[in-house]
Amino acid sequence: MAANEGVSVSREVLEELRAQNVGRLLLHAQRAYSNTAIEKLRARGHDGLGMAHTAVLPHVDLDGTRITTLAERAGMTKQGMGQLVSDLERLGYLARSVDPADRRATLVTFTPSGWQFLRDAYDVKRELEADYAAMLGPARFAELRTMLEALIEHGRERD
Repeated sequence: MAANEGVSVSREVLEELRAQNVGRLLLHAQRAYSNTAIEKLRARGHDGLGMAHTAVLPHVDLDGTRITTLAERAGMTKQGMGQLVSDLERLGYLARSVDPADRRATLVTFTPSGWQFLRDAYDVKRELEADYAAMLGPARFAELRTMLEALIEHGRERD
């Protein structure tokens, strides 16, 4: 059976449905937010960071996190996370050490440059949220946040 056999809607309708898919809209909004954030972070001297690194840094606890936990939080393999952590070590943001709670495990922690990144990321987040609030208006921005939190909670309940 050919790929388009049995399809009762036109190609144009399918394209429109795909473009208006809520999941896709959320993905595009997230990418726009992340791209702007990375641009602003690079302007603050965080030149080596890429989109993949943003999948790691938000998951590192302030007191450190095991690589297996980081991989679970980011929804990726331990090997893939290990590579990203190695990249961030090379860039000076993270360090590995023996986990004092379990000497067989490795703990990933922020370096002084990593702590500066956190401070800069906080400032960037505030700038982006202020920009969104100015664009949408404070009430609509607050409503957006509430709706996103509800969607996240709904997903957690389903899991």
